[in-house]
Amino acid sequence: MINRELLRPESIVVIGGSNNVHKPGGAVVRNLQSGGYQGTLRIVNPKEDEVQGIKAFHDVKELPPTELAILVVAAKYCPDYVEYLAAEKQCKAFIIISAGFGEETAAGAALEKRILDSCERHGSALIGPNCIGLLTSWHHSVFTKPIPQLNPKGVDFISGSGATAVFILESAVIKGLQFNSVWSIGNGKQIGIEDVLQYMDEHFDAEHDSHVKLLYIENISNPDKLLFHAGSLIRKGCRIAAIKAGSSESGSRAASSHTGAIASSDSAVEALFRKAGIVRCFSREELTTVGCIFTLPAIKGKNFAIVTHAGGPGVMLTDALSKGGLNVPPISGKLSEELKSKLFPGASVANPIDILATGTPEHLGLAIDYCEQHFPDIDAIMVIFGTPGLVQLYETYDVLHKKILECKKPVFPILPSLHTAGPEVEEFLKKGHVNFSDEVTLATALTQIMRTPQPAPPEIELFGVDVPRIREIIAGVKENGYVAPSVVHDLLESAGIPLVPEAVSDNIDTLTEFAERVGYPVVAKVVGPVHKSDVGGVALNIRSKEHLKLEFERMMKIADAHSVMVQKMISGTELFIGAKYEPRFGHVVLCGLGGIFVEVLKDVSSGLAPLSYAEAYSMIHSLRGYKIIQGTRGQKGINEKRYAEIIVRLSTLLRFATEIKEMDINPLLADENQVTAVDARILIEK
Repeated sequence: MINRELLRPESIVVIGGSNNVHKPGGAVVRNLQSGGYQGTLRIVNPKEDEVQGIKAFHDVKELPPTELAILVVAAKYCPDYVEYLAAEKQCKAFIIISAGFGEETAAGAALEKRILDSCERHGSALIGPNCIGLLTSWHHSVFTKPIPQLNPKGVDFISGSGATAVFILESAVIKGLQFNSVWSIGNGKQIGIEDVLQYMDEHFDAEHDSHVKLLYIENISNPDKLLFHAGSLIRKGCRIAAIKAGSSESGSRAASSHTGAIASSDSAVEALFRKAGIVRCFSREELTTVGCIFTLPAIKGKNFAIVTHAGGPGVMLTDALSKGGLNVPPISGKLSEELKSKLFPGASVANPIDILATGTPEHLGLAIDYCEQHFPDIDAIMVIFGTPGLVQLYETYDVLHKKILECKKPVFPILPSLHTAGPEVEEFLKKGHVNFSDEVTLATALTQIMRTPQPAPPEIELFGVDVPRIREIIAGVKENGYVAPSVVHDLLESAGIPLVPEAVSDNIDTLTEFAERVGYPVVAKVVGPVHKSDVGGVALNIRSKEHLKLEFERMMKIADAHSVMVQKMISGTELFIGAKYEPRFGHVVLCGLGGIFVEVLKDVSSGLAPLSYAEAYSMIHSLRGYKIIQGTRGQKGINEKRYAEIIVRLSTLLRFATEIKEMDINPLLADENQVTAVDARILIEK
């Protein structure tokens, strides 16, 4: 629970506050005072009469009623302090800096539970334990530095790690990124990242609250809550970016399906973020760079102009933007020649616009003005300007400052000379700007933002999916494990997923009759072994009754074989769709190029069922092999609309069949007209 006493306490007591500002107890007191806390600040220290100019209480029993307590004492003392303060001093909020709880030992976990029980019993809010504290404009209840510049329109930052929060703040401060609040939730026994988002969502004031949230997450304890409130905030106009640490796995898991081998907790995180509309980041620098981008006007297109006085960084930025699917279009024509005539001889305006190392502040202003006013195809402007130390840049950066305020198009300042032009950059940042000192990091962050879809609608796509029939089929499955091909066929058919004509039998006459009815060539596949290709259980391009009989006899001798499937042979681009049930998250749906390469290349995208059409298209477009799907080197592309439709239909099937724990459709064969499921496996556990 988050209450008024936690956010705007009229009185604060630091249990363990001291005169030593090099220890947490002293640093908290220092930060509270230097942060301008206007309420009553009290200190409990049995050995000091005065702490940093404040009269100290020697015993907690001497305290008057106090709204917020910050505990900076050994873990073993914390439960008794919390119980006494909540019961006797009407304390309704606690921030426990101390470590040594559930993150270390079972005994520490027991102490933590006592604290939580006291807080729940007395209706008190709890941040921590094992955190750096809470930083707001009302009170700086943290023991660390740096203390960033606070601004009501700055970033709300929520972190599951105190030390990482400090390092992220370090990265942000040098970029000029301002903050509204910093939440370090520590062990998050009562208030986790999801709870902070819930509070921000339910109390959101579009006029006064921050519209940017940055998250550092180590554990997603409630994916549904995170999804709901993050998506809700983004729909209200907020922008959210997050790092989810600890998603890799030590080695490949043994699994009986392609999806099982590929899907992981990281796939679930990727899917959750995609559905919520959260921009996923993978480093501190990337997270703070995305945060800086979020403070600028929203980009309305993918076309960028680069204004620079140094050719190399302009080229590197062009390469990085192009790699991310963004454009640096050529600029030409009468107006570009007009601009060139106003620059020094040798300048280039082709884009990047290179005003040369000798270019003046006036030249910089001219180039920005032309991009803003005369080049309508340009959506945003990137300015790279540093110095080799020959001149100062105050005048240049003042021009840049004025143009940022005047331009309707976003202007991205890339000022790389943090050492040589340090004072000039610092003065520029003090005017409320941000700085992207590395052009490639900026391009990478922009790419992540542009690839992130809007939050998915909560409605489920039901058209063409026979939910009662799906439930009837699932109810008819009596044993756990991979189900028979007939059950697979019925489930996919009930979801409206196109299937290649097929017959399954242990009787060769039945199979030859089917083959002659649909017409040769056909494909034969053994039924029984999970990985048919590994045991020689697939035969393609069978063109006669005699050939089919030979393959049937061979396959029936394979270990665990009990029948053979014959399908009409069709051709097309091989695609893949799979799904795996992840505890707490639900079904993670994967898509990608199919066949034997799905595990080798691992070029797959993930989404969280149920999926919208927008999510399905986003998954398809984010594949590295998307150009194959579009069509390349004279080959026609596939019917992308049908592929997206099958992904959505499959996700709806899974939403109403949670007993399905793993499944593959591999391959689907696709051409410009149709996408058809050729082979599928479904694992059911009830």
